[in-house]
Amino acid sequence: RIQILFEDMEISAANLQGLGQSLEKTLNPDMNLRKEAEKFLGSVECSKNFPILLLKLVSMEDAEMKIRIAGAVYFKNMVKRNWQIDGTNKIDNEDRNEVKRLIVDIMLSSPESVQRQLSDAITAIGAEDFPEQWPGLISELVEKMGTATNFATVNGVLQTAHSLFKRYRYEMKSDKLFTEIKFVLENFAEPLTLLFEKTIELANNNASDKQALKIIFNSLVVISKLFYSLNYQDLPEFFEDNMERWFPRFLPLLTLENKLLHTSDSEEVGLLEMLKSQICENVALYAQKYDEEFAPYLQKFVEAVWNLLLSTSQEVKFDLLVSNAIRFLSSVAERPQYAELFKDEGTLRSICEKIIVPNMKLRESDIELFEDNPFQYIRADMEGSDAETRRRAASDLVRALCKCQESSITTIFSSYLSYLITGYQNERSKKWIDKEAAIYIVISLAVRTKTEKHGATASNEFVNLNDFFNNHIKSEISDATSNPIVRSACIKYLTTFRSTMNRDLVVGSISLLAPLVGDKCIVVHSYAATAIEKILIIKLPNFAPVTPQELAPHYELLLNNIFSSFGVEGSNENEYLMKLLMRSVSLMKEQLPPPLVKNLSSALTSKLAEICKNPCKPHFNHYLFETFSCLIRSTCFKDPANITEFESSLFPVFQDILQKDVTEFIPYVFQVLSLMLELQKQPIPPQYMMLFPFLLTPLLWERPGSIPPLTRLLQAFIEKNASGVSEQINSVLGIFQKLIASKSNDHYGFYLINSMIEHIERRVMEGSLKSVFVLLFQRMTSSKTTKFIKNFIVFMCLYAGKLGTQSLIETIDSLQPNLFGNVLEKIFIPELQRISGLTEKRIVSVGIIKILTEGSSLLNSNLAPYWPKLLNSLVRFFEESEDDSVPADEHFVEIDDTPGYQSAFCQLVFASKGSTDPFRGVVTDNPKVFLAQSLQKLSTRHPGKLMPLIQSGVETQAVQHLQQYLDAANIHSLN
Repeated sequence: RIQILFEDMEISAANLQGLGQSLEKTLNPDMNLRKEAEKFLGSVECSKNFPILLLKLVSMEDAEMKIRIAGAVYFKNMVKRNWQIDGTNKIDNEDRNEVKRLIVDIMLSSPESVQRQLSDAITAIGAEDFPEQWPGLISELVEKMGTATNFATVNGVLQTAHSLFKRYRYEMKSDKLFTEIKFVLENFAEPLTLLFEKTIELANNNASDKQALKIIFNSLVVISKLFYSLNYQDLPEFFEDNMERWFPRFLPLLTLENKLLHTSDSEEVGLLEMLKSQICENVALYAQKYDEEFAPYLQKFVEAVWNLLLSTSQEVKFDLLVSNAIRFLSSVAERPQYAELFKDEGTLRSICEKIIVPNMKLRESDIELFEDNPFQYIRADMEGSDAETRRRAASDLVRALCKCQESSITTIFSSYLSYLITGYQNERSKKWIDKEAAIYIVISLAVRTKTEKHGATASNEFVNLNDFFNNHIKSEISDATSNPIVRSACIKYLTTFRSTMNRDLVVGSISLLAPLVGDKCIVVHSYAATAIEKILIIKLPNFAPVTPQELAPHYELLLNNIFSSFGVEGSNENEYLMKLLMRSVSLMKEQLPPPLVKNLSSALTSKLAEICKNPCKPHFNHYLFETFSCLIRSTCFKDPANITEFESSLFPVFQDILQKDVTEFIPYVFQVLSLMLELQKQPIPPQYMMLFPFLLTPLLWERPGSIPPLTRLLQAFIEKNASGVSEQINSVLGIFQKLIASKSNDHYGFYLINSMIEHIERRVMEGSLKSVFVLLFQRMTSSKTTKFIKNFIVFMCLYAGKLGTQSLIETIDSLQPNLFGNVLEKIFIPELQRISGLTEKRIVSVGIIKILTEGSSLLNSNLAPYWPKLLNSLVRFFEESEDDSVPADEHFVEIDDTPGYQSAFCQLVFASKGSTDPFRGVVTDNPKVFLAQSLQKLSTRHPGKLMPLIQSGVETQAVQHLQQYLDAANIHSLN
């Protein structure tokens, strides 16, 4: 057990020693010791001085390297978890300033393994604080870069700058982003350019010094990456004015050869290849986005890249270089203004023969990948993770050339295709690589546009897809003697063109593919499963969806083969097979016979129990729970009695997951439990209420991935057993309080309180309502966001609709006299137009109508002036489109970056909850008619009062709309 407990967080030798011991225990192979140490560190990491203590330990040269690295990793993750202020400031402000004062120096003086972690930590801090709260960071980096006495320090600065600036490559354009980039350019562009010039000079002067060259070229690689990041969003004025300082120096680097920079391993990428590859990316960026400014340099770079491609071998270590070089040619070829460069037929034939075809053929390394790492092969070949491969780049070049010269390219390739296919037909066992290449070329040539859902959606009019399938694809799929790689390529062809080929051919191919789902080759049965799954979801005007009747003849074989392939070594958690199972269950639904459902549920439960021990395939896990959800929904929706069987099989496994804290599965378990509970008839079985106290455990609500499904599960408990929940109302309100304080999670707090208002008896809630409003107004005062305001309006309208307008006004005014009038003036009237969502709009419509017409508070008090204004807003809410604008000064909370290693929330589609109308059956579906009817009742209770208010305070256009509402409700006039 951990013996060292910090009495305080002072920077002392004892505390440094204790921290080192705790970090060492996090590396212990004993899971219990490791978890205990992690738990302890988690309990103290937000204490004052802890970040400083950790940095001090990391910087100690006499500490063991493994402890320094562990400390650096922990520091990085602690920063990611806690640096962002979301409702609560978890790191003391003095510590924040001290960290920013120390970290750059510590990072630069640390060994590379520690330096990398601290560089990432600087990036995480910079994402929150730079440049507004850390304006000195760039000047400090520039100063270190200029005064460094060795390139190790320079590289540390460059790597940190790269980590900070690389997000410019993918962030959305905004004024804030451009202001930041402008600040960076003003302070960093000139020093970077000077360093680039100096480093090029050093490279030339140290051409025979191997060690010096490695350090120098490492710097050049990062400098080139920084050039790319700083130029990505737009062409900066500085770089436009200084192109002559960069591109004439980039050009000779593309043709530079130095044996001292070569690697002996055929797969180890050298620094020279990295640099050339990045330069190709840089010039491709300029050719695509800044072609007018780049025009004077284009011809020389095209020639240099062409010669580079002709002189580069097929070794794996050159793959990234070749793919980026080809991509540069693609960026030039696809632009009409450069079409003349590629118009000559001899040039096109040379490109096809010397660049495209050689780089499309499989190499020995690709075949080894197919056999030894099938899932990596699939991700590259089928899923598009091959973005940096030669084949993908060659394919992109074909498509780029086709944009301007489709007919010529198709004609030229036809002769190559004929040669490749004929060679294969004559020597199938020796020339199968040619057949696979031919299929890949046809796919590249024929696809014009494609989507993930439908594959190719438009194709080359000069390629007859159906004929090619019948003549060269279909027979290979059904031929058991075909090479498995060729077979896989044929299935890929079918998958790619499933939406553009003849429907009868595509749907008829299910009979060819179903047997292959049971093939012993992992790639083949994965491709077959993927093809069928994608065919089942086609829904286009010219392609009717596959029906259950069309799948039924193959379904039993399909299921048997799916579970048979789960038994193949390496495929026991095959996500493609599980996705097919999910999709087929979704299609068959109620047509699945009960015995089959029972067997399927049993087999899946066994699979779940098996993978609980070591969850490692997130997609497989997701589709498994989706399949459970689909089975439960389809079989229990009409007959909730069927839930009992699912509960008896799933509850023991779910209990095991919760007890062992299998964090990857807990959000899924909560969703499936919610689904089953929502389908239950009342009263609910006792095992659910036995689980309820566990759901209130604070630790569960600390995990971002658990909050959405936990909230929904609590809502289900409130709906199905409000009296049981009422007994622990304070604990539930405590969770509401925690959620409402967070910008990321406040909407879940509103979901919770809305359910309580809707389902829990008024007498139970009454004593807590004032406290609820206190919390809401405190949050609004400290941190008001558009999302919060929208949810707050919905909550108050639900309150008015369920508990009455008078109660709403009295509760709010009990906090401060006339506060409700301020709420009307500052929130309801100006912000009503922001409400979105059908259910939310329904709740707001009913609530506002109740506020306007229920009782007499708004007519006979100091609230009367707000009555016509609120009516104006309501009519505008009915008649005008939603206001989705965002205030310029609003802070957006990034909720996508889940801190540390917390499991993220993944919504189960088949377990999703449909929206419910809390006023269904009580209020008419047409809110305009309901307004008219309510106004009539109000005018009857207060004759002569409404019309003067409407005539004097309601806009003319709104009055005209009101008359239309009255006509629709058959009401002739108001009293």
